[in-house]
Amino acid sequence: MADRRRIVQVLGNLLSNAAGYSPQSSAIRVSAAENESQVEISISDEGVGIPTERLPLLFLKFSRTGGAAGIPGATGTGLGLAICKSIVEAHGGRIWVDSEGEDQGSRFTFTIPVVDQAVTSTESSRLPAVSIPQRTEEGSVLVVDDDPQTLRHVRDILSQAGYTALLAANSEEALEMLRRRPNVAILDFMLPGKDGIELMEDIRAITDIPVVFLSAYGQAQFIARALEMGAADYVVKPFSPTELVARIRVALRTRVESALPEQAGPYVNGDLTIDYERRLVFMAGDPVRLTVTEYSLLYELSRNAGRALSHDYLILRIWGIGVIQRSETCAYSY
Repeated sequence: MADRRRIVQVLGNLLSNAAGYSPQSSAIRVSAAENESQVEISISDEGVGIPTERLPLLFLKFSRTGGAAGIPGATGTGLGLAICKSIVEAHGGRIWVDSEGEDQGSRFTFTIPVVDQAVTSTESSRLPAVSIPQRTEEGSVLVVDDDPQTLRHVRDILSQAGYTALLAANSEEALEMLRRRPNVAILDFMLPGKDGIELMEDIRAITDIPVVFLSAYGQAQFIARALEMGAADYVVKPFSPTELVARIRVALRTRVESALPEQAGPYVNGDLTIDYERRLVFMAGDPVRLTVTEYSLLYELSRNAGRALSHDYLILRIWGIGVIQRSETCAYSY
């Protein structure tokens, strides 16, 4: 189920990319196979390969892998793969790359739906609303994706399910949206500026909301990395609206069940005593006068006693999002 001209454009870009990063005498192989409800097409080369850390970045605009010496045609604007991604995802498919590393060649694979299983995004948006209880305070979801079509599609699904969608196209917009206190975040793995893992770390430095990845990268190493870094779940595109809403509900329920109760008693360490309930601090029994910022800093350090906290974590937790986004030379006083 494909726009012939657009899919030819995808194939042309991938073949050109394979030729540009491979020796002239090497083979480029094209294969296609029907896999359940999709056709899977792969272009493999024996070229310079791609380091593992570069794999998630390749489909970002203006992202290129540096050519190796002696490889002709290893130039370009860095837009070809981003265009391929947009075209494939517009068809309801996904695209990814596999490589064992430098000088190990690469295999680019994309999928498109077969005719009798194809569902357009417009039709998907008209799927029956998922049965969800009346909206509660847990009904706000931050969705971060650089593809406008995906944002609209997910927004419609969430709206039908009774959630409020907060949409962001990049990490900067996502961090600003945190001011509206969403209860769960849905992130693409590949984002402009920062990848989804980096954005998740920034989000978790500010709030403990669960993070669910929604990505075309379905390979085990990407799913494992996201989960190991703290993601609550991982959904692979193309996806079922019912499954996505169900996974959001599970993430929210898990968060509630695992939430730790506030420390009941005061914090005591030698002569230092912190009464959390009354927000009072004593040293050897004498009250200590602290500013709001000083108390906030002491609170974070005491509640995380025995753990190493990064500078960025403290800045984000105490001074807020806006401060960390300003100039690194900005002075902080408290």
